[in-house]
Amino acid sequence: MALDVIVHRKRPAPSRAKKAGKKQRRRRRYYKMPSEEYYYEFRFDDDIGDDMVEVSYEFDFDSIDRYEMLEEFGPSDTDPAVAEARDRSTGETVAVKRVRPSQGDGGAASLCAVVREARCLDACLGHSSTLQLRGMAADDKTGDLFIVTEQLLGSGCGGASTLRSRLTRPFSEAETRALMRQLLGAVEKMHGAGVTHRDINPDNIVVGASGVFKVSGFRCAITPAERFLGEPHPPMGALRYCSPHQLNGLRCYCPAEDVWALGCVMAELLAGAPLFTADAQEDLLDETVDLRDEIVNFGADAFDGVLEEVSLAGRELLAGLLAFDASERPTAADALKHRWFAENDVAKAKSRVVRAYKQR
Repeated sequence: MALDVIVHRKRPAPSRAKKAGKKQRRRRRYYKMPSEEYYYEFRFDDDIGDDMVEVSYEFDFDSIDRYEMLEEFGPSDTDPAVAEARDRSTGETVAVKRVRPSQGDGGAASLCAVVREARCLDACLGHSSTLQLRGMAADDKTGDLFIVTEQLLGSGCGGASTLRSRLTRPFSEAETRALMRQLLGAVEKMHGAGVTHRDINPDNIVVGASGVFKVSGFRCAITPAERFLGEPHPPMGALRYCSPHQLNGLRCYCPAEDVWALGCVMAELLAGAPLFTADAQEDLLDETVDLRDEIVNFGADAFDGVLEEVSLAGRELLAGLLAFDASERPTAADALKHRWFAENDVAKAKSRVVRAYKQR
């Protein structure tokens, strides 16, 4: 399903350069929601003057009656719930995520969140390691909204199987390399489509019906047109995987935040436990500062205490992904070119040569 987004300015944007002695005004968003179509108008929530931006989302909701529910949703009336269903048109088994309408605004906030999440999923269609969108639906009687995706392993009220549930032991370096190749490929696809996920963590890496790990959980994701638009502050992801800038309270929506999260995931795969352990935001920020100091002073050897069995190339890549300064982190595409991934290719090539020699 294609979701078309139209963004245009009602008048030319004023210069971002602040004039001396002149204080810039800040504007908040507001909604306009005609009854027959969903239509939004936003103001920038930033110090760039009176520039008006109009954002129109054009999409269709199917009726939820299109899907035969194979199980009941969970008991919660507020949190999103997931259940398996069968598409009556195609016969495909799918996962249906329910979002209850928000209170006090005619459902505008929940609609905005559903559209944003679905748009980000739609932009990532086609990659095997990204959860695949099948469509959106609505219940005219209750006002509930639904995001329909491909079937997940163990999806339903009991919850889909996630990477978190598989982290019962440290992964070997070879296992970690194979999974990181998938995840970095998925993130490369996202960033190429202009999507920043902002909540990559083991709970949002799910197992598809085919057994392949897939990045999911796009509720915090955002696209370029919405970097300064829409919800004033999209929800922050899991704190232990947030970058130092996010922990410091900055509105960071750039791809480098996802790269940091992937570094946290990589370290957790190799160690079998989270890299950062604090619960409070300030304490987590202190831990990231301590890691920065270790990397500055010791480079890849900063991980010797916890990842002694990991190759030097693996520790080098990890140090890059977890660079404190966002500008020093590699892109997902550059990370895939790191020699750590090439080591696996060399090992496979040597293995093929040995097998061929033995068969002579």
